[in-house]
Amino acid sequence: MRQRLLSEGAKELTYEIRGIVRKAQQLQALGKTIYWENIGDPIQKHYQVPAWMKEIITDLLKEDATYGYCDSKGVLETRKFLAELNNRRSGAQITADDILFFNGLGDAISKLYQYLVPTSRVIGPSPSYSTHSSAEASHANHHPITYNLDPDNNWYPDLEDLYLKVKYNPNIVGILIINPDNPTGVVYPLEILQRMVEIAREFDLFLVADEIYLNITYNNAKAYALADVIGEVPGISLKGISKELPWPGARCGWMEYYNRESSADFQRFCATLDNAKMIEVCSTKLPQLAIPRIMGDPRYTDYRKEFNEKIGRRSQIIAHILEEVPALKFNKTYGAFYNTIIFQDEILNKHQSLEIEDERVQQLLQRWFMEEPDMAPDKRFVYYMLAAKGVCVVPISSFCSELQGFRVTLLENDENILKETFMRIKEAVIEYTGIRVTT
Repeated sequence: MRQRLLSEGAKELTYEIRGIVRKAQQLQALGKTIYWENIGDPIQKHYQVPAWMKEIITDLLKEDATYGYCDSKGVLETRKFLAELNNRRSGAQITADDILFFNGLGDAISKLYQYLVPTSRVIGPSPSYSTHSSAEASHANHHPITYNLDPDNNWYPDLEDLYLKVKYNPNIVGILIINPDNPTGVVYPLEILQRMVEIAREFDLFLVADEIYLNITYNNAKAYALADVIGEVPGISLKGISKELPWPGARCGWMEYYNRESSADFQRFCATLDNAKMIEVCSTKLPQLAIPRIMGDPRYTDYRKEFNEKIGRRSQIIAHILEEVPALKFNKTYGAFYNTIIFQDEILNKHQSLEIEDERVQQLLQRWFMEEPDMAPDKRFVYYMLAAKGVCVVPISSFCSELQGFRVTLLENDENILKETFMRIKEAVIEYTGIRVTT
């Protein structure tokens, strides 16, 4: 081409969560059964939206106004409803004008980083949800800047690491918090969130909180919202319905701006996000209309409680199977529906393998390795486990991390399949590493 087409940041756009699906589908074509643990889609795991929610959505489809455009920022009545939900928390107060709808949080995340100055950086957690790390790195044409989550301390943020990186990198303008966290399942204690706010205040930063899983907690955990702790610091919360209802196919998420008038620069940034949505006209209307009718229904609280209790029970089953495997560092989860499981230091090496009897599968696996000769050790294990045991997980090195491990979900509804899946994972770890459980 006359000029180079792609920016340097384009190489940062990776999404192994779906990328590994292509490998699993190749195995399926050979007749192999796949146990899907790669993506947080409750519908894929046979969750059903309750009949009463479907009735609400069906009634909306009968209304002519459902089929037209809505306000560029989103349906006004829905934004008023969500502002009231936030304001009941008695933290940062907002109005309907402080809420902006997007076509899913992926759209919101992309826009958030797109309009930052390329030299301005938002530091995020490591491991990190890849949509954030890829979008931030792409906008900056550079690798992501991260602070560590510590697997030896319940996956809590290493606050000293965060503080020093912010202090000595003047290009950092914001801190990303994912709470409850994807991919680790950790729920941040109040004092940790308060300290992160203090750091933002000291260095004149804004905060971004991905709170898509805010209402998905279990095993007696409580998630504190950014609005609860932010005080006068400017910030943005990212929320949605894809996991909570769950309705991932709705592609419906929103931003909530906190203290937008506390900084002229932050105010201009929020206004730019609003203007960008006006250029697109508006986001999908149907799910927006459904939100107040569903979340405001008296049945919703009991529905969420039952949903969370089921996830909590699965977390305990998984812990029972995996927490005593010596090759692994295992932390119990308390929020979202994931667990990140790390190998002990120096456990993995390039000489390890799993037995595969089917020659066609062997050849396919070797082709994958030839396509990526410098494959990370945890990804090599993941591919071996997929080929030998049929379990599809995601390597944690794909989540902007130097740690070696894998992420699983807590979504399998059938308890027998859940146990079968995680027994297969346990067998794969033991056979691959040669380190057995002692009793």
